[in-house]
Amino acid sequence: MRFFAIAASVLMLGATVASADPIEDRQAVMKARGAQLRVLVPIAQEKQPFDAAAVMEALEVLAANAAATDIDVLWAPGTEGGKSSPKIWEDRAGFQAATDKFAADTAAAVEANPQDLASFQAAFGTVASNCGSCHEGYRL
Repeated sequence: MRFFAIAASVLMLGATVASADPIEDRQAVMKARGAQLRVLVPIAQEKQPFDAAAVMEALEVLAANAAATDIDVLWAPGTEGGKSSPKIWEDRAGFQAATDKFAADTAAAVEANPQDLASFQAAFGTVASNCGSCHEGYRL
C-alpha cells in the first residue's frame, strides 16, 4: 500500500509538471504536500493517535514529492505570479537551498523510521520548520 501511495504521488507530480501552466503545477505540488501535512500535523500535535504506518506512508509520500520538485521547471523565469513571492526569482540560490533542505529533511525523517510519538515529533519538527521558513520568505 505504501509503495502504491508513493508511486501515485510521484506520477501525479510528473503529470503535473508536464502541464502547460507552471503556476497551476506548483500549486498542485503544494496541495499534495498539504494533504500529507493534514495527516502528520494532528498526530504531531497529539490530536490524533500515533500510527507508525500512517506516519511512514505520509512521510514517504512527502519525501517523494520533495525529491521530485524541480524549481527550474515549476518556478522558471517568466512564471512569476500566483502565491509565489518575487523573492524566488530574486534569490534563486536561497530558494534552491530551502527546497534542497526540505528534500533532505523529509528524506531524513523517512530514514529515522519513527516508531513512537517522541521520535516522530523530533523528526517531523525539522520537516515542519522548513514549511514555515519557506512560506515566510517565498510566499505572498
